[in-house]
Amino acid sequence: MPGFSEISPEQLSRLIGLPDAPVVLDVRTEEDFAADPHLIPTTRRAAHDSVADLPGLAGRRIVVACQKGLKLSHGAAALLRTAGVEAESLAGGTLAWAEAGLPRVPAERLPPGPLWVTRHRPKIDRIACPWLIRRFVDPAARFLFVPPSEVSAVAERFGATPFDIEGAFWSHRGEHCSFDTMLAEFGLATEPLLTLARVVRGADTDRHDLAPEAAGLLAVSVGLSRMYRDDLAQLEAGMALYDAFYRWARDGQGEGHDWPGARAA
Repeated sequence: MPGFSEISPEQLSRLIGLPDAPVVLDVRTEEDFAADPHLIPTTRRAAHDSVADLPGLAGRRIVVACQKGLKLSHGAAALLRTAGVEAESLAGGTLAWAEAGLPRVPAERLPPGPLWVTRHRPKIDRIACPWLIRRFVDPAARFLFVPPSEVSAVAERFGATPFDIEGAFWSHRGEHCSFDTMLAEFGLATEPLLTLARVVRGADTDRHDLAPEAAGLLAVSVGLSRMYRDDLAQLEAGMALYDAFYRWARDGQGEGHDWPGARAA
């Protein structure tokens, strides 16, 4: 059981991926990080003695992780609390997270900056991938939607990471979508996300036999693309859509609905 001002790895894992997930700060020493260069999803690296100086933490719930969940994380969390920030330590640290078999993102797979670029007028994969990145990799990620012919040049000139375009690392591989690629490369292949990936793949490649929900995702995605001329406005609307699909995949599979209620009873 986690102690006072602590949160367990299992409790934190249930929060990551949700719109109101806490900010996770990794305050391991450089030596400890080099020995195990993996990150809890959405983690920001920070120096243990300067966490209170980080921007954008006011009003946010913070979870601080060090290697073992001892002096560095407890001290950094306490320092944040003196600045009026709600902060707690990850019980057992990153070692306990790894021992629990929870997903860990290889640091070498993280792009050099927060900018990503893809083709404009998104439908499915180009909304699903930004959702995955913001909810499980980098909450501060920004997405550029440009004409297909300009993606590679924009990536080069603006230091953005291209995705869901032919020839890019973060793109389709065989029968799998860009969403599948990101799950594999970022180490995020949990059962709920794999379930969601089948729905995305079925909708994106017109393989509705993969999941019955794929037809519904396609219909809603086409509808959103007709509602919004602004790709970023469409992305924001799509974030709520994929939040709902994720909660269904995590907690709601198998639940049906009938009317009148007495019939189901």
